[in-house]
Amino acid sequence: MEKQNFKNHKRLAPKSYYTGILLALLIMLISILYNKAFSQGWNNMLLPFSMICLSIGLIIIGWYARAFALKAQDRAIRAEENLRYYALTGKMLDKALNLNQIIALRFASDEELVELVQKAVDKKLSNMQIKLEIKNWRSDMYRV
Repeated sequence: MEKQNFKNHKRLAPKSYYTGILLALLIMLISILYNKAFSQGWNNMLLPFSMICLSIGLIIIGWYARAFALKAQDRAIRAEENLRYYALTGKMLDKALNLNQIIALRFASDEELVELVQKAVDKKLSNMQIKLEIKNWRSDMYRV
C-alpha cells in the first residue's frame, strides 16, 4: 500500500454502496417521470405516484445514511485527537479549533501536533493550510 501524504490522502469511493444505490434510484425516478409524461400521459397515476414517492424516500434514506456515518466518524476523530493531544500535553484541545481543523490535525505526527495546534489557533489556519504545514504525515487508512 502506498504511503499516505497530502497528494493522495483524499479517499473517494465512487463505486460505493451509497453511490450505486442513489444512482439507481435517480435513474428509476427519471424513467418513471419520463414514462408517465411522454408515453402514457397522466391517467391512472396511483402506481407511478407511489413509485415516485418510494424513489424519493429511498434517495433521502441513502443520503442520510451516508451523512450519519460521516458525522459519527467526525465525532470519533474529535475524541481521538482530543485524547492524543491530552496524552502529549496534559491539556484538552483549544476550543477555538473547529471540527475541520481537528480533522486535518489527525494527519500530523505526534512530534509536530502540539506546535501545529498552537499555530492553527494563533493564525486561524484552514484545514487545507494545516495539511500543507504537516511535515511527517500520519496515515489514516480506516476512514469511511
